[in-house]
Amino acid sequence: MAKVAFLGLGVMGYPMAGHLQAKGHEVTVYNRTAAKAEAWVKEHGGASAPTPREAALGAEFVMACVGNDDDLRSVCQGPDGAFAGMEPNTIFVDHTTVSAAVTRELYEDSAAKGVSFVDAPVSGGQAGAENGVLSIMCGGDEDKFAAAEPIMQAYGKSIKRLGESGAGQLTKMVNQICIAGLVQGLAEGLHFAQKAGLDGKAVVEVIQGGAAGSWQMVNRHETMLDDFFEYGFAVDWMRKDLGICLQTANENGASLPVTALVDQFYKDVQKLGGGRWDTSSLIKRLNAMG
Repeated sequence: MAKVAFLGLGVMGYPMAGHLQAKGHEVTVYNRTAAKAEAWVKEHGGASAPTPREAALGAEFVMACVGNDDDLRSVCQGPDGAFAGMEPNTIFVDHTTVSAAVTRELYEDSAAKGVSFVDAPVSGGQAGAENGVLSIMCGGDEDKFAAAEPIMQAYGKSIKRLGESGAGQLTKMVNQICIAGLVQGLAEGLHFAQKAGLDGKAVVEVIQGGAAGSWQMVNRHETMLDDFFEYGFAVDWMRKDLGICLQTANENGASLPVTALVDQFYKDVQKLGGGRWDTSSLIKRLNAMG
């Protein structure tokens, strides 16, 4: 068992840190809102710290799951950042979805301080975090990934290294690009079924086992038809992720016309007041159009 720090106790980080404690690791948590860290300690045990640096003191592994590039920099760098508290040869594992550029920046910064950095964004949503079955896509030094993999198994079902620093984040971009198109296609199909006077749930029962089937179809069609969008991964966060995808595509020359279009559709959902609705709420936009 290892001594682990976990930084960030949002809808993903809170249960992920809980799985680490449940597996017997010695966990110290940090959260920007201290009350959330106190609630976690009350529920799971372990300890909390007032700064990322203090959480990282003596830790063999420091895991993070925060909001965006700037949030990640703030918990890593500076006098109160985790890097300042980490001992040589310890490993920082970042589960945040951020740009590959900030990942490489922090990889270099950590190396200069004698510690290691593995990018390890996750997929599976709040339910995957709560059930400990996340997919984790990783980049970084092979030996450091190998050392961190057993720790990540506390909440990961599929864990794979895709290449050097940044490869995990680039793979997460592929994941988000695919999801965007899939959810829009599902939303259009269900919207069409409703307009055609069909029973949408019966339609999905017939087609979900064929070529049109997907995880999104199986797990979200009923709630989409029932106008219920409370499944954790918010439209605001999806737009953040798609913005990273589109920026990176502009840099590497990839063409993402559907992703760019769906990003604007999510912008429309935000205008409807749906920034905190989950990503399946694309159907809400279509229904609002008549």
